[in-house]
Amino acid sequence: MIVVFGSINIDLVTRAEKIPAPGETALGGDYEVIPGGKGANQALAARRAGARVALVGACGADSFAPTALALLKADGVDLSAVRRVEKPTGAAFIVVDPRGENAIVVAAGANAAARAEQLDGLAFGSSDLLLLQRETPEKEVEAAALAARRRGARVMLNLAPAGAISEALIGALDYLCMNEHEAATLGAALGIAARDPEAIAAEIARARALATIVTLGAAGARGFSGKERVVAPAPKVTAVDTTAAGDAFVGAFAAALDAGRSFAAAMRRGVAAGSLACAKRGAQPSLPYMSEIDALAGG
Repeated sequence: MIVVFGSINIDLVTRAEKIPAPGETALGGDYEVIPGGKGANQALAARRAGARVALVGACGADSFAPTALALLKADGVDLSAVRRVEKPTGAAFIVVDPRGENAIVVAAGANAAARAEQLDGLAFGSSDLLLLQRETPEKEVEAAALAARRRGARVMLNLAPAGAISEALIGALDYLCMNEHEAATLGAALGIAARDPEAIAAEIARARALATIVTLGAAGARGFSGKERVVAPAPKVTAVDTTAAGDAFVGAFAAALDAGRSFAAAMRRGVAAGSLACAKRGAQPSLPYMSEIDALAGG
């Protein structure tokens, strides 16, 4: 089983000819209200990729909450550890340009009330994996990781949004996934001289004895586990929206590990899922199912 401790958002998405610079106003067309949040996205991605998944987080008692949870519920994600609080459901404000690139501002809302103690009601242990991101309070992310280690579960962090993390948190990890910007930010915080994202990931894997992955957009991903270096090229797709590509990668990668696949096979499936997500609009609506990943990455 995969337990995801993370954010639950509603995404307000519009398309514009360009992403505005500071102080600039850009006119968009219509807008969509779509379920999102890195925790929820990754939980749904892992579920659609074939894993049994429970989501731990918080949402508001407002009109956005049912929409934020709708696809998770429909696809069978366990929502028993999601709490309702007297804060607005988290929201992300997303602008997408004609190339599919995006700019995002996230308002935490109810996600600030997510607590690691919510894990207490779930039965998980040595055969399971805890998946984390950084859109919930940092101290709660750390507490969740340490609680999972005490239970013997594996722990994976997607370092998004970018930032430094505590020694306690990094010491509790088995897997660390970053994009290029996140790798550069963490590398600087750890005093790593290298500036190349792949070199940073390799150094962290070597020095910290954990598996690291750096995602490289259209160039795929690179991973390091023990003495193994994995190159996972991205298949060619026509990108229309990159919003949830990283979440698709993380969820499918985690699901593959949960199914007992090798590190290299999990990376290939993650890249396939991320590529498929780029070919559809929206965050959760774009997340691919297991059959689609099988077709692109091979069963």
